[in-house]
Amino acid sequence: MLNAIEICPKIWWVGGIDWNERSFHGYTTEQGITYNAYLIMDERVTLIDTAKATFSDEFIQRISQIVDPAKIDVVIANHVEMDHSGSLPRIHELAPDAAIYASGPAGVKEIKAHFGIDVKGVKTGDALSIGERTLTFVQTPMVHWPDNMVTYCPEEQILFSNDAFGQHYATTKRFDDENDLCELFKQAKKYYANIVWPYGAQVQKALGALRYLDIKMIAPSHGVIWRSHIAEIMARYQAWSTYQTERKAVVVYDSMWHSTEAMAREICDAFIKDGVCAQLIDLKATHISDIMTHMCDARFVAVGSPTLNSNMLPTVAAFLTYMRGLSPNNSQRIGIAFGSYGWAPLGPKQVEEALRSAKFEMPVPVITQQWIPDEKKLCDIQAAVCQIIEDDQDRSNRS
Repeated sequence: MLNAIEICPKIWWVGGIDWNERSFHGYTTEQGITYNAYLIMDERVTLIDTAKATFSDEFIQRISQIVDPAKIDVVIANHVEMDHSGSLPRIHELAPDAAIYASGPAGVKEIKAHFGIDVKGVKTGDALSIGERTLTFVQTPMVHWPDNMVTYCPEEQILFSNDAFGQHYATTKRFDDENDLCELFKQAKKYYANIVWPYGAQVQKALGALRYLDIKMIAPSHGVIWRSHIAEIMARYQAWSTYQTERKAVVVYDSMWHSTEAMAREICDAFIKDGVCAQLIDLKATHISDIMTHMCDARFVAVGSPTLNSNMLPTVAAFLTYMRGLSPNNSQRIGIAFGSYGWAPLGPKQVEEALRSAKFEMPVPVITQQWIPDEKKLCDIQAAVCQIIEDDQDRSNRS
């Protein structure tokens, strides 16, 4: 029998731990995933969220350690995506009389579409008494599906936050202060950058709605529960959702015969020379989801590709497509396009077009080199980047 974990008196974590999952929606989950669900033992036994369908047995075992699943009276479905709701049909089968609540109307429609189950809709401000405790609901649409909502228990000051403040991070230690904090914030940032980043305006609205709640614990649907570093994770969400940048650079490239790589190294070194923290990333060696984690708060983004068959390299095109989908607001970022070519500079020019279409500020035209850059060309590249940094610093000082 797998064990439930009591996170506060009469409230239990009953989720599943996916130690071996290494991909979620196209981004790498090198630390695995948890599917968090919470059981509240009150006059009305209440379950908040379920688990991915393949973890139904693990999930049911943990519930059964505390109570017969048939005695569940209330189910709250904060989100219909299948890693959250996949075990809902199993719960519905075991506890057919349990009242199921979801965000209305989106969640109600989505559960019906996915599982054919009729549920009750709730909206922001609605409250549900389950005995000694009350559950209130705040709809958070498009963080990151139309049906998303969070559930708050004022008596315990717990926010069941759904996808917000989550991490894909498998661990037996359920709380933030029991884990490596650097790794935890890294995974929270990666989760935000690869799932939540496009929805900054919606995150801002949700943060506004949550600002007046007294919160001593945030229990997300993935990863660990926040109890000691709530202010820090909320501050990070504030920064990420307003697209704040730091004096950092990300230099992303792929290269065929090392000419574009040589240009990338000069660009990276120019940033380092001027005191800008820089990350040099070869697309052959680094997954695009890890690049987005670095890019999330970077002020400068340089992207390079040679020309292959009159186009940029497919790896660069894939990265730019992924980036554009996740990063719609780049008005605070400076882009640099570069690359080598043999017959025509079509690949680097396509990179420039992609960065411009993604709304980067582009202070200089695309930097190109036919065949192999010589020492003078490399020095010129460094000088151009240093001028970009200097001009940006001057603007910052004047503002």
